[in-house]
Amino acid sequence: MIDPKLKRALGQAVKGVEIVAARHDGVTRAYTSHWVTQVSFEEPIIMASVSPKHDTYPLMVASGAFTTSFLAGDQVHIGQYFSYPGRKFHYIADEYLIEENGHPVVKDCLAWVHAEIFDTKTMADHELFFARVTDYGYGRLKDPPLVYSSRHGWRVAADKARAPGESPRDELLARLAAAGFDAPADDAGDDD
Repeated sequence: MIDPKLKRALGQAVKGVEIVAARHDGVTRAYTSHWVTQVSFEEPIIMASVSPKHDTYPLMVASGAFTTSFLAGDQVHIGQYFSYPGRKFHYIADEYLIEENGHPVVKDCLAWVHAEIFDTKTMADHELFFARVTDYGYGRLKDPPLVYSSRHGWRVAADKARAPGESPRDELLARLAAAGFDAPADDAGDDD
């Protein structure tokens, strides 16, 4: 069990909300996650963390793949539905998933990616699946995403953090130039 004070600190992290789905032998299951992330700039690799207790887990293992749908801010009802094991609702909301290129995808999501698992790592109560993205599709890319933190709960990420015309990067480059340093080559995307 995580110390409650540490848990409060960790609760400050805000993450996008996704639906992770897997299909095997005609059975499809899905769960809500905020623990899917891109883990490489050079290759399209993502990592998903899933509990072996979840009914999606054995399908991910058996199929060797999963599909992640990134939710829009107005899809909190879908996130809420899949946040509980489907068996508790007797899988009554199958209309939330459609098929795209043979993959189970949330209808009207922001975007989706399908990934083939190439490695796993067992943690205390979850398993990490490392997977290469092999297919993807767009939905409502311009809509704001649904985000979650244990401190703030479900939120819509819609407001810009910078004022129009403001560029912290340009300000830092100007400071470098004023201090007599050469500006670095444009290596956008190389930061962690």
